[in-house]
Amino acid sequence: MEYRRIENDSDLQKAFAIREEVFVKEQNVPLEDEFDEFDQLNGRCEHLLVYFSGTPVGTGRLRVVDGVGKLERICILKPYRNLGIGKIIVQALEKIAKEKGVTKVKLHGQTHAEGFYLKLGYKTASDEFIEDGIPHYVMVKKL
Repeated sequence: MEYRRIENDSDLQKAFAIREEVFVKEQNVPLEDEFDEFDQLNGRCEHLLVYFSGTPVGTGRLRVVDGVGKLERICILKPYRNLGIGKIIVQALEKIAKEKGVTKVKLHGQTHAEGFYLKLGYKTASDEFIEDGIPHYVMVKKL
C-alpha cells in the first residue's frame, strides 16, 4: 500500500469516484452536499489517494481552518476496509498538517468509527450530532 498527494485533475477525479461510491451511493449523502468549493487543486486543501496493488482505494483531504487542521472526506472502498488503509490516510494527513506547522487536528468522525479514531490518539470532543443524516462526533488530537 502507498499513498500519494493529489497533484493533477486525473487523480482528483479518482478521489471523487471513491467518495461518490462510499458517501453518495453507500451512505446516501446527497451529491450536492458531498462536493464543495474546496474540491479543487488550488492550495486551499490537500487531497490524497491510497493505492492497494496499484488501484486507488481510499482518499481523504486536509484543510487548515483558523490554525487547526481539519481532516475531511476520509473514506475507503468497501472491499478494502479493515486492511489498515484508514490508519494510513489519517497518519498521512497528520504528517501534511505538521509540515504546515499545525499542532492540532480535528475531524467529524462517524459514530461507528469512534473507536478507530480513539486508537489513533483522538479524543471525543462533542456530543453526537447529525451531519448529512449520519451521526458524528467531533474528534480532536494534538500533534
